[in-house]
Amino acid sequence: MTKLTRRGVVAAGLALGAGSQALAAASPAGGIVMAADETYWAGIAAQYDLADDVIQLENGNWGIMARPVLAAYERHQAMVNRRNSYYSRREHGGDLARIRTRVAASLGVDPEEIAFTRGATEALQALIGGYNRLGPGDQVLIADLDYDSMQSAMAWLKDRRGAELIRMSLPEPATEAGLVEAYAEALEAHPRVRLMLLTQVSHRNGLHLPVAQITALARTRGVDVILDSAHAWGQVGTNLRDLGADFVGLNGHKWIGAPIGVGVVYIAKARIPDIDPFMGADDYAAGDVRLRVHTGTANMAAYLALEDALNFHDAIGTAAKAARLTYLRRRWTEPLREVPGVQILTPKDDRLGSALGAFRLAGRTTPAENADLARILLERFGIFTVARHGLASGSCVRATVSLFTKPAEADRLAQALTELVRA
Repeated sequence: MTKLTRRGVVAAGLALGAGSQALAAASPAGGIVMAADETYWAGIAAQYDLADDVIQLENGNWGIMARPVLAAYERHQAMVNRRNSYYSRREHGGDLARIRTRVAASLGVDPEEIAFTRGATEALQALIGGYNRLGPGDQVLIADLDYDSMQSAMAWLKDRRGAELIRMSLPEPATEAGLVEAYAEALEAHPRVRLMLLTQVSHRNGLHLPVAQITALARTRGVDVILDSAHAWGQVGTNLRDLGADFVGLNGHKWIGAPIGVGVVYIAKARIPDIDPFMGADDYAAGDVRLRVHTGTANMAAYLALEDALNFHDAIGTAAKAARLTYLRRRWTEPLREVPGVQILTPKDDRLGSALGAFRLAGRTTPAENADLARILLERFGIFTVARHGLASGSCVRATVSLFTKPAEADRLAQALTELVRA
């Protein structure tokens, strides 16, 4: 059995039951570990200090720091506080440049194409508000799975640019072909769409879209894509060149495990002029991506700890994390597919899944009913989840596993829901 190390881990060929899709990946360091190797993953889980008063299955809000990242963050905060403005004015720039290079390499892009923000929301709002290729009569496209504040920002483009908002609903049950076809039909029906919002991993039900196929489709029609990768970086592939979107917002404090308040905005080098400088800012040269967002004085220690979070993340590897998270999510979704009265909104196709999954009791689609279900799971079973609203098919409850989730905790969710519908 592979020993726990801080370098490359692989999820290799794990069969998750009869007829299930195997999970396999390759590690640069050549190590091998199964997604169900509980000895290995217990060592990873031990790096997280977690309260034990509830079963924590609401890990989509933000991702807690692993112990070595938290310790590094505390050291960085003490140093910044001690060195004061001398550090911020004379030394922080060099540190941030180094970290910027590291982040760019993680995303498969050039350092000159990214800037730091305080989160994906700030990054995406800068992209949406600054996009300057729209005029009266143009249309912009959003889907029901997109994040609420991003939908609001896209709707605001009517006031900002005179663009008409088009809404679409993604098909359920979702298939890769069906999702691509849904976007193709929407663009065919609305030929004046010039900009569309695309969410790589939805915060509502965890659906992982086939982004590269959809962005390629949009490109053939002259449609630009703003990609919301808030839930992607750190748990699914985020080589931005491969994904094909020219404008992307990402979070470092979800699945990379950096402190809260760390985000990234990406603009492909040739497209930087298509995003206006933020409110007439002139801090940098006209073609500098950093001119497109302005955060003021940010949490310097948090950005320093991003480098430590990437070290911890890279020691495990995205492929291994994805395999483990898929394994844990399947521990509760797959048994429940066979339980009458429970509706699982997560596709069976693991390519379309993530650590986030969603469910509802059959026929119970209102916000109140799903908020009540989340309450019952907490009060009666000690399982913390969260109600999510906005799906065209109705509200649901979201459960999100993490690297510290025990298989028995995921199993307990399946058992609790089975008990509820059979009571």
